[in-house]
Amino acid sequence: MKHALPKVLLNIAVALIGLIVLFPLAWMVSVSFMSPGEAATFPPPLLPARPTLEHYRDLFANQGMGRYLWNSVALAGLATGLCLLVTVPAGYAFAKLRFTGRDRLFQMLVGALVIPAQIGTLPLFLMLKQVGLVNTYAGALVPWLTSIFGLFLVRQYALSIPDEMLEAARVDGASERQIFTRVVLPTLQPILVTLALFVFVGSWNDFLWPLIILTDQSNYTLPVALATLSREHVQDIEMMMAGSVITVLPVLILFLALQRYYIRGMLAGSVKG
Repeated sequence: MKHALPKVLLNIAVALIGLIVLFPLAWMVSVSFMSPGEAATFPPPLLPARPTLEHYRDLFANQGMGRYLWNSVALAGLATGLCLLVTVPAGYAFAKLRFTGRDRLFQMLVGALVIPAQIGTLPLFLMLKQVGLVNTYAGALVPWLTSIFGLFLVRQYALSIPDEMLEAARVDGASERQIFTRVVLPTLQPILVTLALFVFVGSWNDFLWPLIILTDQSNYTLPVALATLSREHVQDIEMMMAGSVITVLPVLILFLALQRYYIRGMLAGSVKG
């Protein structure tokens, strides 16, 4: 009994922390179904008196939320695919291929992780302006073409691939492309899912760069559109919560569906090499 008591107390503490963390999300969903003005009463209700889908219908019918949702899906999907296309081969090259200055270049790239991304926002915007990519999806995708953190994850995981396996494939006559596609990529599957989820969520939630580069409202992503909507309907708490649910729910479902791969890849990337 004495040994079981600490475990019971620990479970209770974990459950309380979980409730505290999840309560704002649950209340956000609840408010999104309330009638206009209901959430502004005091004390604020926990559940809607008469649940309604009015705010969701208004967002899609009158506020263009369907267009913003499509913009976010398209940009996040393209950002994920392009980042994987560039980062995964680069991470493998830094792990297993020998070339002049490999280690020094990798150290410089990892050192760049301490530099805030916001520092490069203005120079990048001016360069894209010169080539006519402002207010285009291509300009919005440029910062996601590669990820230094993702390169680090892929490299650390690729270091665990036995050199003997790669040499055996070369002896059998496989080209470097065949080795990469048939041997390396299947081995890197956990870290690929991790990196894809990391990039997708990051690009989906990105607010600053789309706000700067996309000047046409029809090109806005969900976070930018939600901020614009909040200025126009600052008193409509229920509509704001409905917009927040639409913004948060897709990535939350995606993360919950892939969290075991994400955690496995993160842990593997932190201990390999």
